[in-house]
Amino acid sequence: MITRRSFFAGGASLGIAAALGSSPVRAATRRAPLSDVFQLGVASGEPAPHGVVLWTRLAMDPIALDGLGGMPDRPVPVRWQVARDEGFKRIVRRGEEIARPEDAHSVHVEVGGLEPGAEYFYRFRVTNEISPVGRTLTAPAPGTHSRDLHLSFTSCADYQLGWFTPYRRMAEDHPDLIGFVGDYIYEYGDYKNAVRDQAGGECFDLAGYRLRHSQHKADPDLQAAHAIAPWVVVFDDHDVENAWAADVPEQPDPPFLPRRAAAFKAFYENMPLRRAQKPVGPALHLYRSLRWGSVANLHMLDTRQYRDFYACIGKSGMIGDDCTERLAPNRTILGDQQEAWLRRGLEHSRATWDVLVQQVFLMQMDWSNGPGVQYSNEGWDGYAASRNRVAAAIDDHKRNGVVLTGDVHSHWAGEIKRDYQNPESKSVAVELVTTSVTSARDGLDEYPNTKVLLSENPHVKFFNGRRGYVRSVLSKDAMKVDFRSVGYVSRPDAPAYTSGSFVIEPGTPSLNPV
Repeated sequence: MITRRSFFAGGASLGIAAALGSSPVRAATRRAPLSDVFQLGVASGEPAPHGVVLWTRLAMDPIALDGLGGMPDRPVPVRWQVARDEGFKRIVRRGEEIARPEDAHSVHVEVGGLEPGAEYFYRFRVTNEISPVGRTLTAPAPGTHSRDLHLSFTSCADYQLGWFTPYRRMAEDHPDLIGFVGDYIYEYGDYKNAVRDQAGGECFDLAGYRLRHSQHKADPDLQAAHAIAPWVVVFDDHDVENAWAADVPEQPDPPFLPRRAAAFKAFYENMPLRRAQKPVGPALHLYRSLRWGSVANLHMLDTRQYRDFYACIGKSGMIGDDCTERLAPNRTILGDQQEAWLRRGLEHSRATWDVLVQQVFLMQMDWSNGPGVQYSNEGWDGYAASRNRVAAAIDDHKRNGVVLTGDVHSHWAGEIKRDYQNPESKSVAVELVTTSVTSARDGLDEYPNTKVLLSENPHVKFFNGRRGYVRSVLSKDAMKVDFRSVGYVSRPDAPAYTSGSFVIEPGTPSLNPV
């Protein structure tokens, strides 16, 4: 883990002031002492060829019930530095931002002027206190294969259900980029048999969501993962409320759109996102693209905000073949604008790999055991025409499509067909489903019905039911994938092991076991 370092050896206070410059509001910090303000760590994200987002949020009391981290109600100047070395002898960028109380004293620095495909280190300073040091990377220049992409991703971190060990193990791999595909927090109230106690009850308002995020951010394993590499994130349902769909909540009370606005504001305040993703009320423009040279285009999707409502039963759940509504040609899980944006992105892509980073099962999945079928209408099975349009775009434009998914609290890998209604339909992409960080507790490598589910879904090639993450390396020649599992999260510090490995070759949308 990258550790805290001082800016300069010895007590060079004058040197610090000269290096970091003066502040028009620095005098305000003298009104009351600030101490230990970096308890939520540091993070970076959204790497581009010449820049990256740096993040921190000041908090002296992360579990203060008002969600404001024990900070005074005034702006605080935060100085930052970016260097080519961990010792900060080669500083290349520096500046100052103001952490404001109306933004929970969060800071988003959109740094520019960096070199493509390079490693950097960054840190923050408030008065005499120095933050931990973070490591980040910029994306390679467009059209270049100067650097493969070491990408790890995971999902579903319920604080009450376990220790965040998968984050620690992911950090130890030193990836180039970490993807999070939804449910960074859980909005639920207290459980009866929790592994760890959370602060506050169910999240309904801004204070509640801020508090839940800050308790997560105070976790040292999560801080290690944020400090080691830039992140790219999407939200899913529990970042707001279980099973919400567009403007419709699972439960009618309290009013949903103010609740969603509060959740989105807290999500932005606690993530290394660009200003383009800053929410306006209950709307947050999440879908966007990131490019990693000529190796990969990452299409970050939003399957929550624009979807049609659940098919047939009026809520999320299991449906059968008698639910013909799921096949309606105009149904969409992405919304018309996002779907058109994705099709254009696939059409114009020239990268080796097109990676769809999203939330819920895209490939068809019969969850029944034995005769009959049961599909989840919360995943793309409830929006079959939408899936067919995306699959057709991947196929028609001859893209090497890889879908990264979370949500189901277990590892899966499978192949996406152009049209599951046609038994002869060909595979056009692969899907890699990560298990959770903690949700579903320790789990098992294999469940009693595992073999039945795999036999009834022959396009699905792999399952593991432990907690963990997925580790991959994307190059112009292949994508290598390891499903990493930990044996337990009900107690800390479990080792990680590889529960399955595959290689995907360009031009061949299939999973080759290693």
